[in-house]
Amino acid sequence: MVMILKKSKNGFWTLLSLITYKKKDKPEEFYIPEVNEGESRQVSQEKNNDKSTPSTNEKQNTQKDNKGLKKPIPVSELKKEKTESGVKKDENCISCSIDENIDFINRMFNAPVNKDIVVREFNIAGHYKAFITYLSGMADKITISNFILKPLLAKKSVEDAEEDCKLDYILKNVIETHQAKKITSPNEVIYEILNGNTCIYADGCNFYISAETVGFDKRGVDKPQTEGIVSGSQEGFNETLRTNITLVRKIIRNNNLVTEFLTVGERNKNLCSILYIKGLANPAVVQEVKRRINGIKTDFMLGDGMMEQFIEDNTFSIVPTILSTERPDRTASHIMEGRVAILVDGAPFAKIVPVTSHSLFHTPEETYLRWQYGTFIRLIRFLAVALAALLPGLYIGLVGYHREMIPTDLMIAIVKAKENVPFPTLLEILLMEVSFELIREAGIRIPGIIGNTIGIIGALILGQAAVQANIVSPVLIIIIAVTGLGSFAIPNYNLAFGVRIVRFLFILAAAALGYYGITLAFIAIAALILSMKSFGVPFVSHLGPQVRQSHDAILRWPVWKQEYRPDPVNPLDVRRQPKISRKWTAKDPKTGIDRERNNDDEGR
Repeated sequence: MVMILKKSKNGFWTLLSLITYKKKDKPEEFYIPEVNEGESRQVSQEKNNDKSTPSTNEKQNTQKDNKGLKKPIPVSELKKEKTESGVKKDENCISCSIDENIDFINRMFNAPVNKDIVVREFNIAGHYKAFITYLSGMADKITISNFILKPLLAKKSVEDAEEDCKLDYILKNVIETHQAKKITSPNEVIYEILNGNTCIYADGCNFYISAETVGFDKRGVDKPQTEGIVSGSQEGFNETLRTNITLVRKIIRNNNLVTEFLTVGERNKNLCSILYIKGLANPAVVQEVKRRINGIKTDFMLGDGMMEQFIEDNTFSIVPTILSTERPDRTASHIMEGRVAILVDGAPFAKIVPVTSHSLFHTPEETYLRWQYGTFIRLIRFLAVALAALLPGLYIGLVGYHREMIPTDLMIAIVKAKENVPFPTLLEILLMEVSFELIREAGIRIPGIIGNTIGIIGALILGQAAVQANIVSPVLIIIIAVTGLGSFAIPNYNLAFGVRIVRFLFILAAAALGYYGITLAFIAIAALILSMKSFGVPFVSHLGPQVRQSHDAILRWPVWKQEYRPDPVNPLDVRRQPKISRKWTAKDPKTGIDRERNNDDEGR
């Protein structure tokens, strides 16, 4: 009996704990602080640190008070003292023996099983033992032969060297590659070799020389594949990080453009870089980007797509909160607005943070066109998003629940078209939507021009055959075709994917409750979008509250009226150009010709 009471009591408390409110311990969300706020916070922290840290005299007094007493040392501190005394220091130091260094390279790269690693032993100037090591295929053998081996094998290469370690003299006087540096850590040696560089070691030295010899095959600069435009730059990123950085620097000729390199991945050590303008980008945003990238703990990082999933604010959001672009000119324009660009080695895309929702609808082509044309194209894109997301759902709600809203003639035409179709409207739309998605995916996977041809012809043949077989109605073919055109008109690829998923949610909501279901689904999606953030910036902050009016959010005004940078990014320099940027309009033209005098001469 006592056991039954205990069990019921435990069950009651577990039930009570499930329904009672518990405050969750969540980390603080990141936000962009004002400049004055950050300075005041630093001052307060310094004051607290001064109060909390005891002085040296206080420490001495406490030591004097506890003269005769010896406190037991914990095991964790003993382990720390052992590691600090020399156990782990040896692993982070380079041996002075050439044989030990060769064994180290062979062991770390699994030689001789691994045939890619090359260790070439030789004598510098015929006297001093040395070796070079590199990965075959990653390093350029012509550069190694002409600018490393030939100078080192020359008999007069180290005649004037007076140091015990000849590598210092070799680094300054012998190596002829463009970039060469000293490396004192074994982990850095492995990292340099994996990047395609060549490491040089001489007997008796405690460091290596890393010479730049990257020579693997790479794709050249080509046209953008997913962001093609008619007027404007035709250059796109490729898979080489250095090339992508150069393409951005070719556009932004500013000495304050900073490039910082970070490594991601425990096993592959993939290289990525962040680009920003010092003195323009908010330092809080830069620090937050570096904090998130350094906080990634994974074995393998493949491109920028995986990077985006690791650092974005809300991973369960359908709408992307990080802008992806393969255009250097678009990347440069966002950097000049105070944003931060993230480039990953091996990915032909740049990630821009922070962004707002209207940034996903902008294209670089609007900058090259007149403001009237750019505004018209932008409004077409907004209409395309509405059609791609809502049109099938609106059709289901109209036909299934709100027939009184349809004109009589149109209703008679729809009924006649559906007279021989045995399936309900919901099943028709789902069948055609799934077929359209299959054709789109098949057209992408089939290589070359054949894929586009099969996609177009397949859609036409499939739609015509479906109508003739009385599987779907002709009106539905028009609805699906317009919906597909709307999804193709969305400039951002990730946003287009999100709209395609949202379309199915609206279809199911309309089939369940008609326009009321569409309204409820729209409210739920709008609430989610309103609650999203991109690196501390609210995703729809351009709508309100606004500190200053934006001339490039929804409607695009002329370039000379865009005086301020975007307010949500909170850049350090908010003004892009003066109020009167066209100075020539405020001054009279000076041609050096007196028009009145010329008119008098012509009259005579």
